[in-house]
Amino acid sequence: MAHTKLDTSAHIARLRALDKSSLPPDGGQHFNRLIFARSPYLLQHAENPVSWYEWGDAAFEKARDGNLPILLSIGYATCHWCHVMAHESFEDEQIAGLLNNHFVCIKVDREERPDIDDFYMAVSQVLTGSGGWPLNIFMTPDKRPFMAVTYIPRQGYSGMSGLLELLPNIAALWRQRPDLIENNCRSIMEAMGNISRKESNNTSQDLQELIDTSFNHLHSMYDSQHGGFGTAPKFPMPINLSWLIGQGAAGNPQALEMALQTLYRIGNGGIWDQIGGGLHRYAVDREWLVPHFEKMLYDQAMFGLTVLEASQATGDDSWLVMAENIFGFVMRELTSPEGAFYAAVDADSEGIEGKYYVWDRREIEECLGTDAPLFCRFYRVTNEGNFEGRTILNAMFKLDEFCAREGLDPEETGKRLERGRLLLLERREQRIRPFRDEKIITSWNGLMIAALARGGAVTGSSIFMESAIRAASFLLERLCRKDGRLLRSFLGEASDVPAFLEDYAFLAFGLLELFEATLDKAWLEHALQLADQILELFLDPSSGRFSKTGRDAEPMPLAASLEHDGVMPSAFSLTAQTLIRLARCVGRQDLLNHARRLLEDCNDDVQRQPAIHLGSLHAMALLESEPVEAYFSGPREHPVIQQLLNTLKSRYCPSLTLFFEANDSPPALSICAWGTCYPSVYNTSDLEPIVERVAPRLKPS
Repeated sequence: MAHTKLDTSAHIARLRALDKSSLPPDGGQHFNRLIFARSPYLLQHAENPVSWYEWGDAAFEKARDGNLPILLSIGYATCHWCHVMAHESFEDEQIAGLLNNHFVCIKVDREERPDIDDFYMAVSQVLTGSGGWPLNIFMTPDKRPFMAVTYIPRQGYSGMSGLLELLPNIAALWRQRPDLIENNCRSIMEAMGNISRKESNNTSQDLQELIDTSFNHLHSMYDSQHGGFGTAPKFPMPINLSWLIGQGAAGNPQALEMALQTLYRIGNGGIWDQIGGGLHRYAVDREWLVPHFEKMLYDQAMFGLTVLEASQATGDDSWLVMAENIFGFVMRELTSPEGAFYAAVDADSEGIEGKYYVWDRREIEECLGTDAPLFCRFYRVTNEGNFEGRTILNAMFKLDEFCAREGLDPEETGKRLERGRLLLLERREQRIRPFRDEKIITSWNGLMIAALARGGAVTGSSIFMESAIRAASFLLERLCRKDGRLLRSFLGEASDVPAFLEDYAFLAFGLLELFEATLDKAWLEHALQLADQILELFLDPSSGRFSKTGRDAEPMPLAASLEHDGVMPSAFSLTAQTLIRLARCVGRQDLLNHARRLLEDCNDDVQRQPAIHLGSLHAMALLESEPVEAYFSGPREHPVIQQLLNTLKSRYCPSLTLFFEANDSPPALSICAWGTCYPSVYNTSDLEPIVERVAPRLKPS
């Protein structure tokens, strides 16, 4: 069933549209059971000769009845190494024969089922100290794991076993030494139980000590030459950068400089799509030159929020340009006709990683004519290239620095470079595009709604605001069951999987940002409804503890996962932040109490490794801070209200709380901060000196 697909998107669309009414339950001659799945990732494997099952009772009954071990393979649709393993092994008849004869094989899309991925990724971390995708778990019919590995080649080399050697060995061990399998299962489950028990930490640092410890840790990892943390591979880690900007606002200029230098280096590097805007997933090198070319929605949202914060903190409009480029990419390439946001764009096109994004000098000269030499000098395009004979565009200097070195006029040069960029974007769009995963994930959409709403508030752009409103409206209308229960994802129709804590928290965060960008209390009410559902579904009334899965969700073998901030915020930390902000907006002491309890439950983890719990540190600081309260009154859509709101939101003020009273009086704003209530203002000229006192601009060193 191996298939060469030059246009994966079109092929997946054909599989989705296929009339499956006459197919047998196992998929028949040409397919396996995954042909009935909605997930693009599962459909990518629907023509494998492997007899895949979806996660469900049928697979586990088959394993129990046949006394067979299970191979659980977890990945996602735009995962490069998932594609590699699929082409090498899962499309191979010999490997399929071994799997079909000796195992029950289950495929899971980690983006649809983060609960399954969380548990078994924690298993991988416990067993191997690392994890990644594809994640391959060998386990018993009762879901207990006994082995975890990531990518496995078809055939072994350099001392590394391949599937051809590994599968017969595991099958023999299963038949001949069930005692060893059982011992492995018990030891793994015991280790997982230790995670879930979370023994108390004997050391206790106060908030400032935790902040100092975290900063010192980030500083020790900081690459002062190229920005970012560590060597290679390098992830942008916007949560780290956002926190450092906050520390800059709290009086640490070194923290601000670390964040801004990293943002600048990323913006000039190959990890940033210099033609189409937006951010690739990570760089494989220290210099941010060669990216892993996937583009994920959550990266765009988190990085967009961070560059907006950089602009708010410093007043430097170059960060707004980066935000606008991200949002332009998302609205152009990741937005559904109904206005919601797609999950990701693959790294590969025509079976080659990065082919869509790289250039050779001859093609640029053909396209740009007399402007080509300038464009090639600025973006460092050479005949030899910097990536497999072609060039990943990147810039060494800011525009004004480049023009000073070249003796050029910055305004005219900027126009020529922008003209060239648009021509190359038009040329690039004629290429075969990478596969786009058109799954709409609630939590990721919540983050993107937040970013666009804040972008609209900071820039005054109605386009960003309208995009956020359309997406929010779609989620509230199409991803809620009749009983009000939020659902995880949408592809053609809403999934059956109930939403997780991250979905509720991230969407509530997005709706709260929409309220602060529009002063429309309908968004605040929707955010409060989600907060109340969080308390109903994810809070254990007997213990007072929060869970990442709802009380109506399928249980995993143990309630254990390694919860901390990563490329996205921890569900717990963003829940706490959002509850605090909502509590202050509407005077709900119960929400404040629940946020405090949630942070207390996370405290042992924070004490142990504060640098990977920066979201919790931010929430703790927010809880201790005195809010800056802004009281708007007047007709909501009056231009003066919008001007006052844009002026206020253009400043970095994480403890800001907005109130609005709609009436027919002249548009006005009154601010209270740190024991002082300032006189009401009716124009931005009078507002500016007040906001400079309560949220002063930071001057980078």
